[in-house]
Amino acid sequence: MDAKHTKRFSLMLVLITALALSAFVLTLSTLVLAAPIVEVKGLFKGGAILVINGQQQLLKQGKTSPEGVMLVEASSKFAVIEIEGQRRKLTLSRAIGGVYIEPEKPTVRLPSGHNGHYIARGKINGASVEFMVDTGASAISMSSATADSLRLPYKKGTPTRVSTANGVASGFEMNLSSVTVGTITLNNVRAIVITGTSPYQVLLGNSFLSRIDMQVDKGVLVLQSRY
Repeated sequence: MDAKHTKRFSLMLVLITALALSAFVLTLSTLVLAAPIVEVKGLFKGGAILVINGQQQLLKQGKTSPEGVMLVEASSKFAVIEIEGQRRKLTLSRAIGGVYIEPEKPTVRLPSGHNGHYIARGKINGASVEFMVDTGASAISMSSATADSLRLPYKKGTPTRVSTANGVASGFEMNLSSVTVGTITLNNVRAIVITGTSPYQVLLGNSFLSRIDMQVDKGVLVLQSRY
């Protein structure tokens, strides 16, 4: 190959290398843009002020930003966003991006008691209680005696009639501000307060259980938060 052809070949090789490098940089840039950096700057019920890739914008619950960030849920305490089918729970000033690592979901493991029931320590509106898991109960259920000891304003709730093992009893339906079992906390949980002293334990019913994931692993009941 003469010098002229060698020079032309070298120029073509340089051009091909440059084009390949440009394509790589473009692809890398596209991947970076596909994982927007999101930071929460303001929270309120039904909406959130988000900073997405450095641009601040107000996003309402159920809406999606031009960058593909969807606000699934928002309250005064947290926001749940969805990016490319993946959901993240964020609090104020907590940023996520391409290097975000999904935190381990709060999990509670309850061994079976001697009578086959699962017992858990927890809290109702910040007050300590002992729960018995009852998948047959439609809601968290307790006696009015227990509710009185917890200072719950159940008489301001909705009067109701409840079927119990001893027949039909009167009671009140109300919402609990917070219910905690181990490391799992749910807000605004429906409860039924039954007039009298029964049940003796607080029944952890489906108004709580239906909002978490639950499975039995070798006799151990595993409760896991969905966020």
